Amino acid sequence: MGHSHPSEWGQVNESKYLLLYSVEGRKSCRLLVKLAINCTNLLFDRSPYRNQTCLFPSPLSGMENSFTEDVSMSALMLKEDDPGEAATLSLFPDFQQSYLRHASTAVFDLLEEYEALCQDKVGTLQKLVLRSASGQQKSSKTVSITWLLQQEMVTWRLITSLYRDRVQTVLEEDIMMDITAPNESEKSVMEQFFQKDSMVRQSQLVVDWLESIAKDEMGDFSDNIEYYAKSVYWENTLHTLKLRRNQSSSGFSRPLVTELDPDAPIRQKRPLADLDREDDTRLLKNLFNLIRAGMTDEAQRLCKRCGQAWRAATLEGWKLYHDPNFYQGGGELQPVEGNPHRSVWKVCCWRLAEEEQFNKYERAIYAALSGNHKQLLPVCETWEDTVWAYFRVMVDTLVEQEICSSGLGSDELEELPREFLETNWTMEKVFEELQATESKRVIEATKEHYHVIQKFVILGDLDGLLVEFSDWLARTPTLPAHLLRFMSHLVLFYRSLGMQLKEEVCVDVLKAYISLLVKEKQVDLIAFYVSQLPADLAVSQYAQFLEEVTETEQRKHCLELATQAGLDVASITKTVVETIRERDTDEFAHHDLTPALDTATTMEDQQKIDVIDWLVFDPAQRAEALKQSNAIMRKFLASKKHDAAKMVFAKVPEDSMREIYHQWEEQGMDAALLAEEENAIREHLCIRAYLEAHEAFNEWFKHMNCPPVKPTAPALAKFTEKVAHEMKEAEYNMEYENWQGRLGALTEDVKERIYNVLLFVDGGWMVDVREDADEDSERGHQMTLLRRLCLPMMSFLLLTVLQRTERHQECLRLADIIASDQHKLYEVFSKEELQKFLQKMRESSLLLLDKGLDPLGYEIQS
Repeated sequence: MGHSHPSEWGQVNESKYLLLYSVEGRKSCRLLVKLAINCTNLLFDRSPYRNQTCLFPSPLSGMENSFTEDVSMSALMLKEDDPGEAATLSLFPDFQQSYLRHASTAVFDLLEEYEALCQDKVGTLQKLVLRSASGQQKSSKTVSITWLLQQEMVTWRLITSLYRDRVQTVLEEDIMMDITAPNESEKSVMEQFFQKDSMVRQSQLVVDWLESIAKDEMGDFSDNIEYYAKSVYWENTLHTLKLRRNQSSSGFSRPLVTELDPDAPIRQKRPLADLDREDDTRLLKNLFNLIRAGMTDEAQRLCKRCGQAWRAATLEGWKLYHDPNFYQGGGELQPVEGNPHRSVWKVCCWRLAEEEQFNKYERAIYAALSGNHKQLLPVCETWEDTVWAYFRVMVDTLVEQEICSSGLGSDELEELPREFLETNWTMEKVFEELQATESKRVIEATKEHYHVIQKFVILGDLDGLLVEFSDWLARTPTLPAHLLRFMSHLVLFYRSLGMQLKEEVCVDVLKAYISLLVKEKQVDLIAFYVSQLPADLAVSQYAQFLEEVTETEQRKHCLELATQAGLDVASITKTVVETIRERDTDEFAHHDLTPALDTATTMEDQQKIDVIDWLVFDPAQRAEALKQSNAIMRKFLASKKHDAAKMVFAKVPEDSMREIYHQWEEQGMDAALLAEEENAIREHLCIRAYLEAHEAFNEWFKHMNCPPVKPTAPALAKFTEKVAHEMKEAEYNMEYENWQGRLGALTEDVKERIYNVLLFVDGGWMVDVREDADEDSERGHQMTLLRRLCLPMMSFLLLTVLQRTERHQECLRLADIIASDQHKLYEVFSKEELQKFLQKMRESSLLLLDKGLDPLGYEIQS
C-alpha cells in the first residue's frame, strides 16, 4: 500500500505503555497491550495472515482511490437530458478496442484496463453529479449510472484477482508437490496452508477485494480525522479532574472517573467528560472503518496521534509468531516476528467483543481480530460489509484450525467457544448465512445484478451465473446498457480462458448486446461482436442489421468492418438480398388475371431495387448479383412493373458478365463456366432483350400517337391568310414526312427487338441452355410462367405495331412463326389468347381483301 513505517513504533517498550495506567489499572486492555508487546516487527498490511508472507502478495495492494482531476465539463454535457448516459457512451468503443489489443496476449492486463476505464468514467460522473442541480431527474439518472459503473469497476477487480490465482493454480497443478517442510512456526504453517489450499487463498483474496472497496470509499482518510486528533487522550476529563483537585470547594459536581487508565470507565462505572465520550465514539467508528478497509497500520497511527498508543498496541497482537533463529545454526541473528502469546491475546479479544458495556464499534474491532462474527455483524450495514465479515472470520477460523492440527495450537484457545474452532466454513456456507440475515437492506442487496454476479464469481459457479444471465434476459425486456456490455465482455473473457460455458446462453447475451448496439447506432462496433457468434448465426445477425442500412457509403463501411472482423461477407450480403426479396408473399400469378394491378413502383419495390447494391461492391459477387437481380426482375415482370425491373437491371454493372468470365479464368479453370452462372448470364440477357423490346414499343407508341396536326384553311380567307396557310401546310408536310420517317425507323426497331425475344437463340426466351445445374424448382417454375405471361404479350404488341402501320401481310407471317414447330411458341398461348390472336389475323386478312389482295396479302392471279 505504500505506507511509511513509523520508526518510533519499531521498538516497543513495556514500561512506556504501563505508565499510562494507574496502579489499580487492570485486566483486559492492559493484558492486550502486554500480549502485543512481543510483536517486535510491525508489517502494517491489511491481511491478518497472508501479509506475513511474500508467497501470496495481495493483487489489490498498491491500489489507490484516485480520480482524474483534469476533467473538463462542458455546459452542453450538463444540459443533456441524461448526462450520465452521454458521458459514458465512449465506454462501448473503448471496451472493444481494449479487447482487440489484449485478448489474445495479456488477458489480465485487459481486465485491469476494463477496471481503469470504469474508474475514469466514475470520476467524470461524480463531478457531473456535483455540478448539476440537486434533486433533478437527470441527476438521479446519472447517480444510477455512477453506481452501476462503480459496481462494474469493483467486479472487474474481483475477477482479475480470483482468476489470476485460479489460472496460476491450474498451470501449476502438474508440478505441485506435497509440502513436507517441518512445522517450524505458526507463520510457516500458515504459508504452507495458503500454498496448498486454494479455497482459503481465494477467500483471503475476497477479503482483500472487499477491503479495497472500503478504502476507495474512504477517500483521503487523513483529511477526515485530523480535526480531533490530539496527543493526550481524554484531555477534557483530565482537565476537569485537575480543576477539581485544585478547587477547595466541594459543591455539587457531576461524577466522573477518578482515574485515566483504559479500563477506568468500566471498572469504576463512571463516565468520561461528554466531549471525550463523543471523541471516543468518533474515534472507534473511524478505527473500525480503517480495519474494515484493511488499513490496520493507519488505525494504529490514528490511535497514537490521538494519545491512545495503548490501543494501537492492542491491534498488534494478531501476527503469527516466527523465530527464524530457532532452526538456523550460527550466523547473524534474525529479528523475531509476531506474537508468541497470540493465543492468549485472541482469547482476550474475544472476551472484549462479548462485553456489552463497550461501544459497539470497539466490540466490532476486537470481533474482527478474533473471528467473532456474531459481534461483528451488528455494525455491518451493507452487502459488502456483511460478506467481508463472514469471509474474514472464515479465513481466521481455517488458519486457526490448521495451526491447531499441526500441533502448534495453544491450550488457551480452548477457552474460545467450541463452534469457533469446529465450524466447517465454506464459501457456499457464507452465502447461505447471508441469505439468512435479518437485515432487509442486505437481503435486498443480494438480489442486485452485480452482487449476484460477484457471488457466482467468488464461488466459481459459471453454470449458475449463466443461468442467472438467461433469467435476466427472459424476464427483463431491457437490461441496463452498461450491464449488457459487462455481461458480454465477461462471456468473452471466460471464452478466452477456455472455460466450459453454456453456449446457448453466451449466444443470447451477445445477441442482446448486438441488438443494443444496433438500437444505439454504434455501427462501428457491431461487426466485431457479431463475429463472436457461431458462423451461421453471425451471417443472419449481421444481415438483419444491414437491412436497415440504406446510404451507399455507410453500406461500404459496414462491409469493410465485416471483412475486418472475419465475417463471411458474401453469405451475409446474399442473405440480406434474399430476405428482402422474399419478403413479398404475393403469388407469382398471371398478370392478365389482375387487371386492376397497380404497376407503380412502391416503397417496398424500391427497397428490393436498392438491395442489389449490396452485391455490386465486391466484383467477386457479380455472379450472385446476376442471380439475385434476375429473381427480383422475374417478380416485377410477372406484375407488369417494367419500370421497377429496369431500375433493377440498371443496378447491375455493365461489365458483370465479363468480370464473371475473368474471375473464372483467373482461377485457372479450363472447363466451361459453372452451369448455374452460365444460366444466370443467359437469363440476364433474356430479361435485357425483353426490357429493350418493351422500351422500344413504348417509344413507338408515344411517337405513333403524336403525329403533327394538319392545319385547317380558314373560311373566306384573305390573300395574306391563304399565303400563311400554304406556308403552314408546307411546314406540316415536312413535319409529317419526318414523322413518317421516324415512325418507320421505330417500327423496324421495335419489330427487331420483339423478334429478338420471340426467337431468342439456343432454345428460346427464358429457357436454360445448361441442364447440368443444380435443380431450382422455384426458378424453373417462374421462368416457365414468364414465358406464358410475356411471349403472348410481346406477340400482341407486335401485332399492334404491324396493324397500326398497315403491315398486314407481316401480321400473317407472325402467325406462321407462332405456329412453327421449330419454335413452338403456340405452346405458351392459352386457349383464349389463341382465339384473340386468330381474331387479329382475321382482321388483317379482311383488310388485305379490301385492298384487292388475297387473304395472305399476295396479289390475286387472274
